[in-house]
Amino acid sequence: MVIHLISGPRNVSTALMYSFAQRPDTQVMDEPFYAVYLKITGLRHPGREQVLQSLSQDPNQVFNLINKQELSAGNVFVKNMGHHLQGFDYQKITNYQNVFLIREPGQMLYSYAKVREKPTLNDIGLKHQAELFSWLQSQGQQPLVLDGNELRQNPRKILAALCARLHLPFTESMLHWEPGPRAEDGCWAPYWYANVHQSTGFLPPDTTENQLPRDLEEIKQASLPYYQFLKKHAISA
Repeated sequence: MVIHLISGPRNVSTALMYSFAQRPDTQVMDEPFYAVYLKITGLRHPGREQVLQSLSQDPNQVFNLINKQELSAGNVFVKNMGHHLQGFDYQKITNYQNVFLIREPGQMLYSYAKVREKPTLNDIGLKHQAELFSWLQSQGQQPLVLDGNELRQNPRKILAALCARLHLPFTESMLHWEPGPRAEDGCWAPYWYANVHQSTGFLPPDTTENQLPRDLEEIKQASLPYYQFLKKHAISA
């Protein structure tokens, strides 16, 4: 089985990948379509050249690699950013068990702007996530949805519910991992993973109300309907 996480940035997607990496029956892959996305969009992300050199820029090769991982491991957890799935035919994800990971857009924007200046609606991916969710429904799927804050609030309950829906046994090992970088990290980890490398499990959600500058507040308001649409389908703690 391919467990395909379709996340937005600055969420707990890396922590969730680390969680699944603790399972003896599952291998994990970190954002395998990142180089495809950078090539198609031309965006200047931190570590862009390293990403382009370390990953295939051919989406068909990426899909083949995922298939090989599934054949060798039985289960493969693919951490993916929703906005990376654009500019190519991603029909093959209908063969996966798709799981959407969302976060309140104001929190996401506040965190994202610390790493990359002037984020856009496309950068945080909520609109594309909502479109992908609706498209998968039109293909006969009922994707799963997790809210990052709910996961952080009650990781045992949310992970147990997620595993049940994936027809996998929940294991306590999914709640903890060793701090520091991991072998499965992408080469972009030094730019994005500082906080998760200090963690040994899911941290409580941040309840701080951060004041956004006007341009980010406008993006937040534009993305709220997409967040609220997906939130209605989220597994609740």
